[in-house]
Amino acid sequence: MAIRPRWKKSVSSLAELLAGNRLRLLQSGNEFFPALIAAIDAAQNEVHLETYMFNADPSAETIRDALIRAAQRGVQVNVLIDGVGSREWPASWRHTLEKSGVSVLVYRPLVMGGLTNLHSLRRLHRKLAVVDARIAFVGGMNLIDDFEPIRFDAPRLDFCVEVQGPLLARIYPDVRRLWRLVALSQLRRWKRQPGMVPTWPTDGRVRAAYVVRNNFAHRRDIERNYLAALALAREDILIASAYFLPGRRFRKLLKKAAARGVRVSLLVQGQTDHPFFQAASRALYGDLLAAGVHIHEYHASELHAKAAVVDGCWSTVGSSNIDPFSLLLAREANIVVDDADFGRNLQQRLQQACEQSVTLSPADWQKRAWPQRMVSWVAYNSVRWVVGLLGAGRWV
Repeated sequence: MAIRPRWKKSVSSLAELLAGNRLRLLQSGNEFFPALIAAIDAAQNEVHLETYMFNADPSAETIRDALIRAAQRGVQVNVLIDGVGSREWPASWRHTLEKSGVSVLVYRPLVMGGLTNLHSLRRLHRKLAVVDARIAFVGGMNLIDDFEPIRFDAPRLDFCVEVQGPLLARIYPDVRRLWRLVALSQLRRWKRQPGMVPTWPTDGRVRAAYVVRNNFAHRRDIERNYLAALALAREDILIASAYFLPGRRFRKLLKKAAARGVRVSLLVQGQTDHPFFQAASRALYGDLLAAGVHIHEYHASELHAKAAVVDGCWSTVGSSNIDPFSLLLAREANIVVDDADFGRNLQQRLQQACEQSVTLSPADWQKRAWPQRMVSWVAYNSVRWVVGLLGAGRWV
């Protein structure tokens, strides 16, 4: 089942859905890392890798070693990491990669003033890999072990989409373009090689789009796709967002959907590595719960997913959280999918996570102690203040 008739005009006008793709949903590092390593080990010409966080741990080391093997057999390997997310990346790792022939760039390295400079909040948050212009990986997973830095019994909950098909004609040029842009901005030389012609298998059947957010022509593309899907929902909305602080329009559409009988479910962090941001998010829960939105806090492990399914036919997986930092500042990349089988697979995995979560009750939420309410109020208004300084005060 593809996108239903009422969706076609609105969704197609926002995202260029290309037919003929073969997609595979990968969950957590135990599925993602082996698939990525296999692709890198099969590379013959080019490997492009972008990540927010490249951690120094045994799991990430397997990716590093695969990149080295590729470079040593003559493959052009380009690695682009974020200057904040990977600020603790060991210099020895970079030296080892570059000595082996891997080209490494850092996106917006931290300079004097660090994160006190609001301009420095514009980060490379997307997670992409493209191998030989024939296979790509787009999702939310950093190069970090599933059990780092906080150890749980279960692996971190996150997703990535392995892409083969016509979408490579969108993803591959975009990755090359950003590499050139960063190299030029840092006055770095790069090997001027003609781009490859993307190739793909002919048995793909899935319609999908590659949707990015940047600070140029695509500032609101990911957000607009979400808003269109929420407005068209008639049956159910299931959203997983590691960091959830939606804007006014987004919250309004969630509440309107619940009011017209749509089952609206949010999967959010229970265990968090950013308690201040979680406190800000919780300031919104009372209003959403009162409107009939179901909120599930995931405690089985760390929730890092950024994914959604609407009416079983529209789904998205990517790097973008539903918060002002992802939707207003960072470079992000999502895959939007029009396919019932893919949507069903993603929905089942998210629903299973919801069943392992703590479901919040409107009545119990209203009974929270006043110190908790005060912390949430302070955190939320602090985020509002920062967003206001960035010129987007009406967001929250």
